[in-house]
Amino acid sequence: MGVRPLVMETLGERAAFLRESLQKSQTITDNMVSILGSFDQRLSALETAMRPTQIRTHSMRRAHENIDKTLKAAEVFLGQFDLSRQAEAKILRGPHEDLESYLEAVDQLRSIVRFFSSNKGLKSSVGVINHASNLLSKAILKLEEEFRQLLTSYSKPVEPDRLFDCLPNSLRPSSGSPGKGDASCKKPSSANNKLEAAVCTLPTLIPPRILPLLHDLAQQMVHAGHQQQLFTIYREIRAAVLEQSLRKLGVEKLSKDDVQKMQWEVLEAKIGNWIHFMRIAVKLLFAGEKKISDQIFEGSDSLKEQCFADVTANSVAVLLSFGEAIAKSKRSPEKLFVLLDMYELMRELQPEMETIFEGKYCMEMRESAVVLTKRLAQMAQETFGDFEEAVEKDATKTAVLDGTVHPLTSYVINYVKFLFDYQSTLKQLFQEFDESDAEERLTSVTTRIMQALQSNLDGKSKQYKDPALTQLFLMNNIHYIVRSVRRSEAKDFLGDDWVQIHRRIVQQHANQYKRISWSKILQCLTVQAPGGDSGGNGGLSRAMVKERFKTFNIQFEELHQRQSQWTVPDSELRESLRLAVAEVLLPAYRSFIRRFGPMIENGKNPQKYIRFSPEDLERMLAEFFEGKTWGEQKR
Repeated sequence: MGVRPLVMETLGERAAFLRESLQKSQTITDNMVSILGSFDQRLSALETAMRPTQIRTHSMRRAHENIDKTLKAAEVFLGQFDLSRQAEAKILRGPHEDLESYLEAVDQLRSIVRFFSSNKGLKSSVGVINHASNLLSKAILKLEEEFRQLLTSYSKPVEPDRLFDCLPNSLRPSSGSPGKGDASCKKPSSANNKLEAAVCTLPTLIPPRILPLLHDLAQQMVHAGHQQQLFTIYREIRAAVLEQSLRKLGVEKLSKDDVQKMQWEVLEAKIGNWIHFMRIAVKLLFAGEKKISDQIFEGSDSLKEQCFADVTANSVAVLLSFGEAIAKSKRSPEKLFVLLDMYELMRELQPEMETIFEGKYCMEMRESAVVLTKRLAQMAQETFGDFEEAVEKDATKTAVLDGTVHPLTSYVINYVKFLFDYQSTLKQLFQEFDESDAEERLTSVTTRIMQALQSNLDGKSKQYKDPALTQLFLMNNIHYIVRSVRRSEAKDFLGDDWVQIHRRIVQQHANQYKRISWSKILQCLTVQAPGGDSGGNGGLSRAMVKERFKTFNIQFEELHQRQSQWTVPDSELRESLRLAVAEVLLPAYRSFIRRFGPMIENGKNPQKYIRFSPEDLERMLAEFFEGKTWGEQKR
């Protein structure tokens, strides 16, 4: 009970203390609020007092920034003025001492003109622009002259020997040079054309170190709008040098009339040279011109194509005009092979012509080459047809008196054999105008030529008065044809059956010769008299036997005298024909002498009738078909 009043007293004291503390805290708070309010008023007054100062400070900062910008701009302008003075000094010195530095100065002037053109607000801009533009114009004129001098100094015609060295061995002249009239050269097979093209080395038309300088000069002239001046300078210099290179090689401009007036031997040599010239021009000179124009005018495609086209146009025209003159000249069989050579060359060069002479500016040259190829093909095909007709209608009256192979036969056979060296070209030629099987066409043409030749030979054989010589002539000629065919590629086209049939024809003419020449003399050696019995002497009297020997002697001597002047040029055929005669004549003669010789030997002058022994006949038969003259026989 006594504890409760004590507790209550303690709690009362604490409550009184709390009230007192709260009153003090409120007083402090009120004092702080009063102080802070006073600060706020002072700060507002201070801010009001500082605002003019802040405005002045900001204006000063902006002024400093503007001053900095102005100074920097001034530095840039002053730098441009300085660059202008430096560029002017280089331009005035000219490009000869230091071309690269001169080109840099030209670029600087262009940059200066662009700079002041975009800052025309400056009073001096117009004056600077005019001055720099005038300098630039003078600089470009000097660059033109420099381009001309540099291109002229390093553009020289290429010597023929240098060009030959760029060719693979198989395409080089074997001796001398084509330009000196030596057209001898190994003919490339079509299978090797791609390989040959790969090993050609382009000649150095302009030193490689000069090409970048020419390129830079050309670019400056293009940027200055001087494309036409650049085009004119380049065309004049390079076209003249290219034409000089071709003239040194031996190229000459010939008209159709010039070609028509030439002797065939001269024209043939010129055609051979032209084939070399075309190959060298396309593979080396034109390809080389294409390469340097591509490098000099890199970045200016239209100008590049136009310059190359104009540089080469006249040279291409001169070369193709000769081919055109040949293609329009009078046809003759001997021209066929050179026409095929020319056609083959144009076919070979066609892919390279398409590549080198690309673009619209070279279209006319490409088309001219294609037209020439077609015309050569047309003329070759027509000449081929003319040859077949000429063989059939050959009317030369010159007979071969000894019955040997006629010049027409050897000419035609050599012609046909030579044709087969061109069989791939001929097949291509046939396909130019006809899509039928080219091999069948070649077989058909070859067969017709052979038929035409045999028909002509049949006609020529009728010129002989001696029918035995007619058969010998046909035997010789057809044997020559068969043997030549068997040894050539013509056999693959004509076939084994053709060969066998014509071998039988040769044998038939040989048999006919034997029958006509020897049947009459063999009648002298029959053992029976006409109407006589078969026993004893066959009904032949001594007088009849003497007459038989006498007739035999006369006839054999006549045959020997005449037929030893005849010719069988093939040794195997000659021996086989002699043997065939001997196999019939000698046994009959031996039998006759054995049976009737004693009747003569027992009488007067037996040698008057039995003039030849079998050995004499055999020796004299060995003289047949040797083509001996009468004087040689007497000796």
